[in-house]
Amino acid sequence: MPLSTAKVKTALHWTLTAAAGGTAAAAMVSPELSAKLDGLLIALAAAASVTALTRQLPVESVLFAAFVAALIGGAAHGLSARTGIPFGPLIFSETAGPKLFNIVPWTLPLLWVVAIFNSRGVGRLILRPWRKVKNYGLWLIGLTAVLAVAFDLALEPFAARVQHLWIWQPTKIAVTWHGASPLVPLGWLAVSLIILAFVMPYLIKKQPGKSSAPDFAPLALWLGAVVFFAVGPAQAGLWSAVAVDAVLVVLVTVFSIRGARW
Repeated sequence: MPLSTAKVKTALHWTLTAAAGGTAAAAMVSPELSAKLDGLLIALAAAASVTALTRQLPVESVLFAAFVAALIGGAAHGLSARTGIPFGPLIFSETAGPKLFNIVPWTLPLLWVVAIFNSRGVGRLILRPWRKVKNYGLWLIGLTAVLAVAFDLALEPFAARVQHLWIWQPTKIAVTWHGASPLVPLGWLAVSLIILAFVMPYLIKKQPGKSSAPDFAPLALWLGAVVFFAVGPAQAGLWSAVAVDAVLVVLVTVFSIRGARW
């Protein structure tokens, strides 16, 4: 008996998710392999993030949204590398891998897809009790952007201090988060809102029906990423980063489960 399209999409999604989880586990167990596996891990996580949405939305809409998120996010990081706007001045190291147009590592646009798509999915879980409120869409956009900033807070110590994928240059702002100035979260917030303004119309189900069951796939990918980002700092003794990651995991888990049970 032939498999339905829905079952094929679901099987593909969980296969990619399992592959991403296995790759992450291998990188955590063997730190010397981490740099070699980072690119594969990000690609698998991005593919799993995309396939999670194709189970509910048209494939072409999801792919277009992923392209826009990757394009705007990658361009923002490229602009920052050249001008210092919007995240602050930074230099991408050779360990970040091959660069697109000799400016931005090829993994960064994919990382934006992971951050935006899964932050949106987690936001939907948290806001599930209020999904019929008039301004639900605006609340979802705002919460998604905040969760994307939280994703970056976990990412920065791992990427900059452990893997040395990029180096933040000094600014006039003395306070930093493991090298990243306050411009970084502000930049992530602004860029996330811009991305969402373009992609949200493509991520809305055009044929409303009965309320769907909670989707925990984005939560698993978001939490998995934050936990992965915490392992390297823990091994390097960056305990403030580990503490923030732990708080993020607990808060997001509690509020997501609370929302999903509504």
